[in-house]
Amino acid sequence: MRLVLASNNAKKLLELQALLAPAGVELVTQGSLGVSEADEPHHTFIENALTKARHAAQHTGLAAIADDSGLCVDALGGAPGVVSAHYAVIKTRVTDREGHRLVQDAANRALLLESLHGIADRRARFVSTLVAVRSADDPEPLVAVGRWQGEILEAPRGEGGFGYDPLMLIPALGKSVAELDAATKNALSHRALAAEQMRVLMREAWRLG
Repeated sequence: MRLVLASNNAKKLLELQALLAPAGVELVTQGSLGVSEADEPHHTFIENALTKARHAAQHTGLAAIADDSGLCVDALGGAPGVVSAHYAVIKTRVTDREGHRLVQDAANRALLLESLHGIADRRARFVSTLVAVRSADDPEPLVAVGRWQGEILEAPRGEGGFGYDPLMLIPALGKSVAELDAATKNALSHRALAAEQMRVLMREAWRLG
């Protein structure tokens, strides 16, 4: 089955394609079909993912899937949540996309550490919410949620990954996410957990796989 991925993120495409391949799914980005990205005005992952999936389905006439994900910290009431990628406001914008992302990531980590200064409770989780629809008006969207539990370190550790990975300790492994090899991260991540659930839902509701 061909599904439109409501994202133009090449890394997300490769990751989700590999995770959903056992269900017989072939992903294509909405950008390759001339569809712009949808607005994400909501306060929850599920609302934003559903909005993005419906947007992609409406503009392509195809079934679609969307992911909305981020970091939720208990002591901060779930923040940064849906604004995880843009948690900190940066005043200087770097022109190239990758350079801007590195600056934004560093600012986000600094703000998170500042927000947790002096707080003993460092429990947090990466959350991924996947929503798949057969059409824009599908009354039965498939919803899968993956949560990867951890704790926020007091200083970054590791050179791998991106975003908050250097600050996210996985206690069972004794390593930050940035210290994990790609294969381990991709097998244990919040998105992997969500994709595993989604494969089950697709098999049960859509008779795939």
